[in-house]
Amino acid sequence: MKKAGFITVLLASLTLFLPEGPLSPPESLAAAPEVYPPWSHGRNNPSTHRGIDVTVPDVDNLPDLHGNLSQPRLVLYVGGNYFFAMAPLVKAFEKKYPGIRGKIFYETLPPGLLAKQIAKKGRLTIGNATMTIPGDVYAAGLRKVRSLVGRKLLVGKPVVYATNDLTIMVPKGNPAGIKGLVDLGKPGVRLVMPNPAWEGVARQIKGALRKAGGESLVRSVYGDKVKNGETVLTRIHHRQSPMTLMRKKADAGVTWRSEAIFQEQEGHAIENVPIPDSQNVRAIYAAGLIRGSRHVVWAKRWLSFLASPEALHVFERYGFKPVTRKDLK
Repeated sequence: MKKAGFITVLLASLTLFLPEGPLSPPESLAAAPEVYPPWSHGRNNPSTHRGIDVTVPDVDNLPDLHGNLSQPRLVLYVGGNYFFAMAPLVKAFEKKYPGIRGKIFYETLPPGLLAKQIAKKGRLTIGNATMTIPGDVYAAGLRKVRSLVGRKLLVGKPVVYATNDLTIMVPKGNPAGIKGLVDLGKPGVRLVMPNPAWEGVARQIKGALRKAGGESLVRSVYGDKVKNGETVLTRIHHRQSPMTLMRKKADAGVTWRSEAIFQEQEGHAIENVPIPDSQNVRAIYAAGLIRGSRHVVWAKRWLSFLASPEALHVFERYGFKPVTRKDLK
């Protein structure tokens, strides 16, 4: 059976088990459903014709897959650091190339997991479903992109297009009184931190902690506090950080500044404590063509678009900055 036919049969069979009318979140979540992603309220779905909605917050929300799986003409593997910027980026790209409208599919999983998916020829398992979604473009930090070029998973020269800085995300009002990175090592301060096992941002965070308080601060945040339960490591994505903070299960967590800006723009109960330049670590974002891409022409157009003024204008909404020669040294 062809993929499109299989998906049609699958969706049809799902309707047999769905109640009439729209699904609603469990009663315990109804008071604050905005805590649970996807927070974009449909904006991050580039499909032109949507099917039945089986979204249930914290049960079936699938926030990292976007678009229509039926015969896409461009598949993007995007490190989840800027999932919120993808909707306006896709909109701007579709305006430039109307022929691609509704035919883009993208994932916003952590870069390490996306790299594993490339090595698996696009296979991905979520819950009870396994699907094969071969990618065309991979976007992550420049260092990660270069490593995949070295492993021959990507081909050609990486395209660099934006930079980002770290910040300390805290619940609105900053109840723990966090003033800087050193405060994260204090006993009793509960943290939610990106997992070093698959999130590249953890490397930058360790670098910032080292600048602020030496190896002892790194050991405290990513060692001692993990052991005693005061640091919770994300299981899949640092998108869990704002959720944990909004549910009052942590006092602080280090994320990219752009994500904190997005949360504040959405009106969520989130603030951020700036990290001074002397302690911060800047990331450079890059993208490359995945070896064996099935849509090379569209992939190259997307890569060129990422470095365009139109794309930079979108990134700047969330605090990203253009790449300078100094950044590349």
